[in-house]
Amino acid sequence: MERINILIIDDEAVIRDGLKRILSNDRFEVETCKSGHSALELMQVRTFDLIITDLKMPGMNGIEVLKAVKALQSDVPVIMITGYASVDTAVDAMKHGAADYIAKPFKADQIIELVERTLERRNVLFDEVYLKKEISSHHGFASFVGESREMQKVYRRIMQVAPTDSTVLITGESGTGKELVARAIHQNSARRDQPFVAVDCSSLAENLLESELFGHVKGSFTGAVQTKVGLFKVADNGTLFLDEVSNISMSTQAKLLRVLQERQVTPIGGIQPIPTNIHLVAATNRNLKEMVSEGTFREDLYFRLNIIPIELPPLRERKGDVPLLISHFFKKFTEEIGKDVRGLSPDAMAMLEGYSFPGNVRELENTIERAVVLTEGDIITKDDLELFGAKPLVVEQVEFEGYVPSNSDELKEMKRHIRERSVEDIEKAFVMGALERNNWNITRAAEETGMLRPNFQGMLKRLGISARAQQER
Repeated sequence: MERINILIIDDEAVIRDGLKRILSNDRFEVETCKSGHSALELMQVRTFDLIITDLKMPGMNGIEVLKAVKALQSDVPVIMITGYASVDTAVDAMKHGAADYIAKPFKADQIIELVERTLERRNVLFDEVYLKKEISSHHGFASFVGESREMQKVYRRIMQVAPTDSTVLITGESGTGKELVARAIHQNSARRDQPFVAVDCSSLAENLLESELFGHVKGSFTGAVQTKVGLFKVADNGTLFLDEVSNISMSTQAKLLRVLQERQVTPIGGIQPIPTNIHLVAATNRNLKEMVSEGTFREDLYFRLNIIPIELPPLRERKGDVPLLISHFFKKFTEEIGKDVRGLSPDAMAMLEGYSFPGNVRELENTIERAVVLTEGDIITKDDLELFGAKPLVVEQVEFEGYVPSNSDELKEMKRHIRERSVEDIEKAFVMGALERNNWNITRAAEETGMLRPNFQGMLKRLGISARAQQER
């Protein structure tokens, strides 16, 4: 049986240790923290089923802890403990979402009974939450495929944050589905009938990004031939999704921070601020905390964005979902393309399940689409799969099969041909892998591989690969 995780928060060691001793058994696993701040840090990496916190603590009191817990893990019950028993204190705690309340001093059997009663109520509420989750599959969750524990955590966090206006920061490697999460949050929120506006912060130059976000007035700069409404205003009352927010310049970061703090935006060249009411969701495939340390991302903006974090696992960490994803994408593309393909062979399935998928779900989706299009039979075999790095590159030698050169010139020609073909295969695997990992963005792919953009483009041209054609598919 899975153990129930309980977190105890109290600045007095005697209370922490006493509660841990009372509650620790085969059913309960108990963790303790001496402050609200350390507890919230722990909750960023661990999930708890019940929290018991003291009301009067230095630095961050119990009510503040309660509010933060409800933002991070809204369905986790919180029991308040205090030595200052009063009706007003109890009402205040319950008003902010406390599950129950107990005053010091208390006996061991009292706290055990209170914990059991609170957990029973939690189980009833969980049934309601899961029912709502099933209903919500028609509002944004239909695009998700996965039953792994890692994805269940993501679904749970989406449902927790969707009813709120708390800023969300989605992190994860390219191809993990960050925009899908943003759209699911929007579709399950009270703003679902209002605009969802997505901005790719990596695709625009600094001045163009500011104009897109904040708008500009006519004549404010060269080329501003008419007044433009910014996307903050376009998304008013809805959700604004800033994808790849790590690519915003430092100067634009400062302006974005001011907009978020003041909840109003001033167009470029304008003097009159415009009120804005948006739910902000940001995403990045980079580590913003490291960028703060490097001085390339503002610390104050990082804390403003990272109120509710959602981390998407890479596909290699949710291998149990691969067969489900394969089935989903196979059905999708056979229906879209209208091709009579019956399924995948066992060796093809084994190859896909054993592959690490550096491009994550997007790479798997592209792989299945490619296999459905290119297969000439009614079953996709491993030979129909183009998984770069999944198997040793095999040099095509059909024209040399059974042929042995008869002189040194023929030997040299055969070696040259095989060497060129082998190098070409390696180069193609190299550039295709980089492009898929970076959503077919040439600039980012070149930067990731350490190549200059013109050299990377030259290699694409020589190999006959068109990134533009792939983006337009």
